[in-house]
Amino acid sequence: MMRGLSAAGRVNIEPIPPKQTTACNESRLQWEVEVCGEDFKQDMAHIDPQYWCNLTYFISEYHFFTLCTENRSHILQCYWPNPLVEGYIIHIHKHFFSNCTMPQVVWVDPPDDMLVILILIPIFLTFAMIALVVWCSRRSDILA
Repeated sequence: MMRGLSAAGRVNIEPIPPKQTTACNESRLQWEVEVCGEDFKQDMAHIDPQYWCNLTYFISEYHFFTLCTENRSHILQCYWPNPLVEGYIIHIHKHFFSNCTMPQVVWVDPPDDMLVILILIPIFLTFAMIALVVWCSRRSDILA
């Protein structure tokens, strides 16, 4: 039964040679990310600026932009997202989406009839549960 947990099984303990990786070429990555950004800027030029804060109008363009930066990073053996790519994405956000803050939400109370219902439902449920517990405890004496 303990056989699966023992160290008696055959385990390959030969060292695995390290992968040969090249260092991330950050200057090339900067250029590649800017190419992705230029494509995104051209795509956004086809969208009316009044719709730049509505994600449904540009979600596919933004998806292709992030996919482009991710693919270019992986091609150049760089991890994604890295500070260089993040900095450029923040630059893009400042350029296109800096005026997209949501207005202050004003909370209002529900109408009085709805408020009364929302208060009374838990009270009645509490009384119903108490009555059910008392009734069941009396029935258990009869059934026992």
